[in-house]
Amino acid sequence: MYQNRYRRILWFFGRIILSVIWWDVVLSKIGFRWLARRNRNNRFRGIAADFRVEAVRMGGVMIKVGQFLSSRLDVLPRIITDELAGLQDEVRPEAFSEVLKVAEAEFGLPLSEKFDWVDPVPLAAASIGQVHRATLCQLGTDADCLRDVVIKIQRPNIDKIVNVDLSALKIVAGWLMRYPPIRRRANVPALLDEFSRSLSEELDYLNEANNAEQFGKNFADHPEIRIPQVVRSHSTRRVLTLEYIKAIKITDYAAIEQAGIDRSEVAKKLFDTYLKQIFDDRFFHADPHPGNLFVLPVSTEVQAVIGQNWELVFVDFGMTGTISDKLLNDLREILVAVGTKDGGRIVRTYLSMGVLLPGADLDLLERATNRVFERFWGKTAPEMMNMHQEEAKAFVNEFGELLYDMPFQIPENLILFARGLGILSGLCTGLDRGFNVWTNISPYAQKLISDEGIGGWRFWLAEIGGMVTLVAGLPRKTDALLNRIEQGKVEVQIPETNRLIAKLENSINGFSAILVFSAFLITSTQFYLAKEHFIAALLAAGAVVALGIVVFRR
Repeated sequence: MYQNRYRRILWFFGRIILSVIWWDVVLSKIGFRWLARRNRNNRFRGIAADFRVEAVRMGGVMIKVGQFLSSRLDVLPRIITDELAGLQDEVRPEAFSEVLKVAEAEFGLPLSEKFDWVDPVPLAAASIGQVHRATLCQLGTDADCLRDVVIKIQRPNIDKIVNVDLSALKIVAGWLMRYPPIRRRANVPALLDEFSRSLSEELDYLNEANNAEQFGKNFADHPEIRIPQVVRSHSTRRVLTLEYIKAIKITDYAAIEQAGIDRSEVAKKLFDTYLKQIFDDRFFHADPHPGNLFVLPVSTEVQAVIGQNWELVFVDFGMTGTISDKLLNDLREILVAVGTKDGGRIVRTYLSMGVLLPGADLDLLERATNRVFERFWGKTAPEMMNMHQEEAKAFVNEFGELLYDMPFQIPENLILFARGLGILSGLCTGLDRGFNVWTNISPYAQKLISDEGIGGWRFWLAEIGGMVTLVAGLPRKTDALLNRIEQGKVEVQIPETNRLIAKLENSINGFSAILVFSAFLITSTQFYLAKEHFIAALLAAGAVVALGIVVFRR
């Protein structure tokens, strides 16, 4: 069973890699780049759809891989990430008799001795485990008199399945690193290692229990945020029992409105909650997909206490992230830069965070960032989507090279953070089409500026120190420049011209190789028709060599 699964994963990814090589390498190198580009979207959509079907059929890590890839907008085209986004709701449940065996093996006794009732129909199913409603046998003191609970039980043999899948994916990662464009953009084995560590933590439900309790402490002073209580006496590494909270799924917009809840207020509260997690708590929920977030209508009595008629409910704390001191400082820099519309500060912070690929054109990136601020600052998502065609064309004409190269990469330590923010952005826009990230982020940015500025002597000392260093270095740099001018060693670099010349040289070389290939092929055909088979074979061999030069020329 496990060997077949291993081979199936290798065969699936091998077919995808061969398809990409044929269309985007071989055909492009022999003059059919136009054909590869014309059907690229359809091919990518088909690949993503095939993976989605295969992931649902196989389950296990494949579902997690699809969810992980759906957030990698820095590496994959949007058409692929959009197709993979729905994987979270397509996991088939395990037979109750099978998960029952897992739970009873963990407790060492029949489930009927731990619970009065367990619903055999799962409330939800995920790639690692599934959730069933239940009622406790007695009122446990650690459960604060809870009665209605949910049991989260791991799928049978999930540990073995995860190990098999990760072993196969390591082979695939090695294949991918042999392709230079991928090798330049991402360290796939390192990404897989980070993914494996995160998955290992998610397989330990006691770790998830610790995370849930930590979130409860962090939001103890925020009664509008609801975190389910953990029932420790009924939890193990593979079984987790939590308070049952019946609420509205955050993407069930009709039910939210029917309950008299303002969707725009939900979006704002969700966004503010994540700012608190990141900048205040430095501990964040890294998997905010629609299955893990709910809106709970409350009674009039509770409304009088919390000041609103609903609570925001978080569940599933298996995937969390922490913010280091350096990352926190970098994120604050970005937040302040966005709040003050400072493109140069953002680019400098990108460098500090390591999110730019080597050789990225920093000046072009800074100009593009400032232009984004000029054109899009203060606009809502629909307003940006409805941007005038001429305005969009002007932006592409000015920064087309930057958009094509996409000089960004997300380091391993930022993957969970980037994934969470990507999902969060989609949720807020779905709740409120007019959600304005600029106006919602500005108050927090202004608070940071105030904290660092007025009374923030360290901030001003750093700014003054930077200016002093710059001024102090000017005489030395000026002297060095004059010496180079006198020696005739000054070179003027024009990045755009250099790029165009390099492309022209590459095109000329490629065209020459194609001409040689065509000449050999046509001549070989003529000799073959003339019954000169030996000469035709020699010329055909020359055509094969020319084709190899075209395909594998660097």
